[in-house]
Amino acid sequence: MIVDLSMTIADHLRWSVDRRLKGDFADGNPFQVTYVGWAVHGFTHVDAPRHMVPDGPTTSDLSLDKIVGSAAVVDLTGIAPESEISAEQLQVAGAHIQHNDIVVMKTAWDTVESPQTAEFWTRAPYMSREAAQWLLSKQIRAIAFDFPQDYPIRKLLVDQVDPITEFVTHDVLLRNNVTLIEYICNTASITKDRVDFYALPLKILDSDGAPARVIAIQ
Repeated sequence: MIVDLSMTIADHLRWSVDRRLKGDFADGNPFQVTYVGWAVHGFTHVDAPRHMVPDGPTTSDLSLDKIVGSAAVVDLTGIAPESEISAEQLQVAGAHIQHNDIVVMKTAWDTVESPQTAEFWTRAPYMSREAAQWLLSKQIRAIAFDFPQDYPIRKLLVDQVDPITEFVTHDVLLRNNVTLIEYICNTASITKDRVDFYALPLKILDSDGAPARVIAIQ
């Protein structure tokens, strides 16, 4: 069974999508050609360290071996809104994480609040620094989140940007070359604690991130 974990790209309260026809049958063109443009950190995407580290690795340096393979699903379904996720919670829910795993964080938050609403971003659970450090100690290669995992992300709705150290998964994990796959969805459809995971970013030269189609096979 293939589970699509990717957000639909359409106009959104966080990200505007420039979508228009550059070729239109109504204008006598023989082909319809749709043009789209949006920030690479919008919707489901992969972060490269260059996102936060000057002169850090870019998407051109990212091997697909880091974001394709066996993944441990950490099931935190039912977590309360605005809850800080602790290292102790991950030690229990993520006891099956193995060295060099990809980790899929399953809170099914999109079944509580729609990503199209402000509440999805402002009421979400979030990672503690200790939780990020525990994951780093497990020597994982990548991690995918189905919720806005750093507390300050909610403040971006009002254009407030906190110091990078407050974005704990970026500061602890991405800075140490653990690839972040952000804003996956539909994790409620995952029923196994291990899946085959595929995050395939667009092959954008020397970028700080790239949109991705993400699936799990169980």
